[in-house]
Amino acid sequence: MSSFSVRFFAPQQPLLPSTASSFKPKTWVMAAPTTAPATSVDVDGGRLEPRVEEREGYFVLKEKFRDGINPQEKIKIEKDPLKLFMEAGIDELAKMSFEDLDKAKATKDDIDVRLKWLGLFHRRKHQYGRFMMRLKLPNGVTTSAQTRYLASVIRKYGKEGCADVTTRQNWQIRGVVLPDVPEILKGLDEVGLTSLQSGMDNVRNPVGNPLAGIDPEEIVDTRPYTNLLSQFITANSRGNPAFANLPRKWNVCVVGSHDLYEHPHINDLAYMPATKNGRFGFNLLVGGFFSAKRCDEAIPLDAWVSADDVIPLCKAVLEAYRDLGYRGNRQKTRMMWLIDELGIEVFRSEVAKRMPQKELERASDEDLVQKQWERRDYLGVHPQKQEGFSYIGIHIPVGRVQADDMDELARLADTYGSGEFRLTVEQNIIIPNVENSKLEALLNEPLLKDRFSPQPSILMKGLVACTGNQFCGQAIIETKARALKVTEEVERLVSVSRPMRMHWTGCPNTCGQVQVADIGFMGCMARDENGKPCEGADIFLGGRIGSDSHLGELYKKGVPCKNLVPVVADILVEHFGAVPRQREEGED
Repeated sequence: MSSFSVRFFAPQQPLLPSTASSFKPKTWVMAAPTTAPATSVDVDGGRLEPRVEEREGYFVLKEKFRDGINPQEKIKIEKDPLKLFMEAGIDELAKMSFEDLDKAKATKDDIDVRLKWLGLFHRRKHQYGRFMMRLKLPNGVTTSAQTRYLASVIRKYGKEGCADVTTRQNWQIRGVVLPDVPEILKGLDEVGLTSLQSGMDNVRNPVGNPLAGIDPEEIVDTRPYTNLLSQFITANSRGNPAFANLPRKWNVCVVGSHDLYEHPHINDLAYMPATKNGRFGFNLLVGGFFSAKRCDEAIPLDAWVSADDVIPLCKAVLEAYRDLGYRGNRQKTRMMWLIDELGIEVFRSEVAKRMPQKELERASDEDLVQKQWERRDYLGVHPQKQEGFSYIGIHIPVGRVQADDMDELARLADTYGSGEFRLTVEQNIIIPNVENSKLEALLNEPLLKDRFSPQPSILMKGLVACTGNQFCGQAIIETKARALKVTEEVERLVSVSRPMRMHWTGCPNTCGQVQVADIGFMGCMARDENGKPCEGADIFLGGRIGSDSHLGELYKKGVPCKNLVPVVADILVEHFGAVPRQREEGED
């Protein structure tokens, strides 16, 4: 494979935080430790033999390592999924009827598995013949032109078409049919978007600071780094076979804020800004992940890289994971399982020997993320570092938008801003670069008054929900509409005065990230008062944003969804200082 090199311009000087802001909610976050825990694991030399090799431009699992592999690995061996894009296989699939595609195993595997390498997820259970398409949107930055194009795609699908802001600062569009895909891919390319390598055993959307470049208190602008990571991983949207055959999905983020908006503790690789001997760079966290059977926070790699080595380091970590990762039980194939098996020092040495200089510097003790910081609320109006301009964060209830919403958002960005949006991991949207003289008019726009408020209620503000069983075949319960309904009803019972995060996920795969929420709801089957099966939720408590904290823990199992409202109201009163509405009115 051809080599890939990147040079960065010198980053801006880190900015000291201002203490003048009066709108900071009292949610504490802490910077992650940068010294790795001491671990010693004996590893047989043969275990470090790479399990994949390059053949005709693609990376293939060697025959000697194929015993006990999972079904998805077998599908990849039969045909590299990236060939559907790089060798125009998608054009042939798009011409076939779904009935014909389903008749043969090869083409059925194409539509149900391999197309995920193109960001296409067949909704066989709930939308047979239709696909969700996931994009790559590094740092969550998008434009009005891109948004209008996506709106035009979903509009043609009527009630089957919609879009969601995801928990990785990304767009997912729904209702896509296979015959339209070649033209959609062409249209994405024309507006500077791609869906390539956004699903299955690939690197997911690189996350960065949603306020990058506009925040008066940012540490570093993360956009150059997330953009280059995305370009590298997809070979500038042409397809990169070197990293298209990982053992499992892999998440990366670049931290640019003291607020840790990027959630570094739940990423496989997190770049934490730090200086060393006068040079700017990053300490590294590795291994954070969620899955149905195990959830772990990222741990320090005890390594620091300069800004120039962001891409080489990413390449080295990915190669170590690709070469050595386990490919059996899919519940044990995330990178943290490999780190556990090898021990952090052996894993670190495997990364080091894949670096251009064959070594890694130890972590710096000059962290730039402040050790204590009051996490700021980005919703509402806030001044930018550019004098005379502000950004406005607007609440998108559980991340769901329709085509008309997207067109109207694009109009607002063009009329009042610079034609740009920022998507956030909490499924909200930021409109940057608004002249202060235009703020009043923007705030009076019907869309912001009627649907996407800059000042939602406290409980609505922190509400996140996965797709749920409306579209997702793995979800056990409906999430988005139920999350809104339960929250509305709880708000009638209690008054909450502190920031709260409530996350909903439809199944144990925890796409809704319930473990980082104050209160999390994981879909399950429960039993009602008559012992009959019904939709329910396991409730988690105590998750906190910030890598100082532990993940939330299971509090109550199998609560029927119809009983959630009084249970949640009681939890808010007992654990989070909420006040019952009747008592509050009586005191008034």
